[in-house]
Amino acid sequence: MKVLLGIGGSDRCWEALSQTVARANEAGDDLTVAVYEDDAVGESTATIADRVREEVDEAGLDADVRSVSGHPGGALVEIADGEGFDRLVVAGGSRSTLGKIQLGGVAEFVVLNSERR
Repeated sequence: MKVLLGIGGSDRCWEALSQTVARANEAGDDLTVAVYEDDAVGESTATIADRVREEVDEAGLDADVRSVSGHPGGALVEIADGEGFDRLVVAGGSRSTLGKIQLGGVAEFVVLNSERR
């Protein structure tokens, strides 16, 4: 399976990276990680990409790591749909105190606009 993971450097993104790398190793997925700038995190895409490469290398996985610019959700949707990815993974969801799912801006954009799930 061809999987695209979008990551902006938040704690939830790192959790998504760990889970996606583990699954890619188990299932033999072809993984691409698209790093985007998240103003709330305050790290550069280069710094995040370096950390992603370290984690991917430690797992013994060969993954493409690239940086994207512009609107993160739009860039992820364009890559996923335009390059024929089977799955698009993003972090950014949580549950309210009443148990309702709350999505961050990037995750909401991807859910509403991507043909991939």
